[in-house]
Amino acid sequence: MVMSRTVTELRAPKVEPRSVTVLGCTGSVGCNTIDMIERSPGAYRVEALTAHNNVNLLIEQAKRLKPRFVVSGNPDNYDTLKAGLAGTGIEIAAGRAAVIEAAQRPAEWVMASIVGAAGLEPTLAAVRRGALIGLANKETLVCAGSLMMKEVAKHKATMLPVDSEHSAIFQVFDFDRVEAIEKIILTASGGPFRTKTVEEMSAMTPAQAVAHPNWSMGAKISVDSASMMNKGLELIEAYHLFGLPEDQIEILVHPQSVIHSMVAYRDGSVLAQLGTPDMRTPIAFALGWPNRIEAPSARLDFAKVAQFTFEAPDPVRFPALRLARAALKAGGRAPTILNAANEIAVAAFLEGGIRFTDIAAVVEAVLESMPAGSLASIDDVLETDGEARIAAKSQVAARRKNSSH
Repeated sequence: MVMSRTVTELRAPKVEPRSVTVLGCTGSVGCNTIDMIERSPGAYRVEALTAHNNVNLLIEQAKRLKPRFVVSGNPDNYDTLKAGLAGTGIEIAAGRAAVIEAAQRPAEWVMASIVGAAGLEPTLAAVRRGALIGLANKETLVCAGSLMMKEVAKHKATMLPVDSEHSAIFQVFDFDRVEAIEKIILTASGGPFRTKTVEEMSAMTPAQAVAHPNWSMGAKISVDSASMMNKGLELIEAYHLFGLPEDQIEILVHPQSVIHSMVAYRDGSVLAQLGTPDMRTPIAFALGWPNRIEAPSARLDFAKVAQFTFEAPDPVRFPALRLARAALKAGGRAPTILNAANEIAVAAFLEGGIRFTDIAAVVEAVLESMPAGSLASIDDVLETDGEARIAAKSQVAARRKNSSH
């Protein structure tokens, strides 16, 4: 279950500011979270901010928000961070261990928006102190879903999904009567290559892949959207968040990105959450929970939208969906391998080293080369992640070599 505490158990309405930490504050979700915080002066007190390489933006954000603790995940940025925040009284640090420390600081609410498997350990650190967590890092549950959800229950943490699709499901999912649910339906925009042929996609550039038609996202997530791997990762995330079997999770392409996801019930009812494509809506839902707070998102104009269209995703043009379902069914290490190989392949594509269609090919080759096995601990997850990255880099190198001949 997503929640380990009920609304009434959590708290009565509070007058004092909610203490918050933003892990990954310079990314798309992090920046939108800070935008929401700054729109409500006095409502929030920032405990910690973390970023990796965008140290200049981190410094700007810290000067405005005045957190108690600021961290760059890259140790090379320490001197720049120290100079930029000199005289502010803000405690600073750098490196992987410092990011984990930031998550351990006593903030009531934590935005977990570090992209990729790098967000696993900090998110786990926040879970282990029973924090309220806005989860925007789907890879955390892809890599270590069963282990993570056991920790959520053990430490009575609360995990609030921030991905627009999972936030939508959360809002219309009857946790008290799960047996009444027939299926959940994750909607997908289809990305910028929705109507392209496989041959056309093979020639697509990184700039074309990150030009999402509806959403403003970081490069990695945008490429995942273009390949529909993001929907495969969301499938695995939904499996862990909502506890339904894989065959009760459907994926449906909805190009308008207005219906963010749906829950179908056994009586024939289908409940959907709708809104304009703006990440500040699901962020506001998580940031204010269990209350609802004001968000600046454009209001939905049904007359202007005029119509909604839907289509089934094409498994031939988007093999990532097949790979994700296979990894979820295989269980054990397979989802961790899937995620790690995808991260390496996407990075190689963004650097111009492989073709867009090579991304799924690299992932599939790595999945086939590594046994699924089992995961007994977070250390097993990290070890598997490292092995899969080495295997993926080997696959990328082979494709680079072949393309150069």
